[in-house]
Amino acid sequence: MDIMHYQKLLVEKQQKLLKNESTNDNAADVVELDQSKVGRLSRMDALQAQAMSVETKRRQKLELTKIKSALIRVDNNEYGNCLRCGEDISQKRLEIDPAATLCITCANQQEQ
Repeated sequence: MDIMHYQKLLVEKQQKLLKNESTNDNAADVVELDQSKVGRLSRMDALQAQAMSVETKRRQKLELTKIKSALIRVDNNEYGNCLRCGEDISQKRLEIDPAATLCITCANQQEQ
């Protein structure tokens, strides 16, 4: 397995998320409820957009945490091993999600 390839994927994904995080900060700001400035429907749209931005920000933080953890596993020579059973995580799975912590068998068992 080419660990450097996956490390590069993780770092690129991390940088992309950090870049997006800074651009999404304003969208999660508190919505102004001054009715003289915007109508009721516009406020509702703004509240919905704010809620979506907050959720996006939460998911990005979670993904950044997973990436950081994966990079630590790379440094500790533990990357690519399932955290539950210890078997190798397939390269196809790591291509899709380089921060994956479980092999497909353990991930399927966890879902059930």
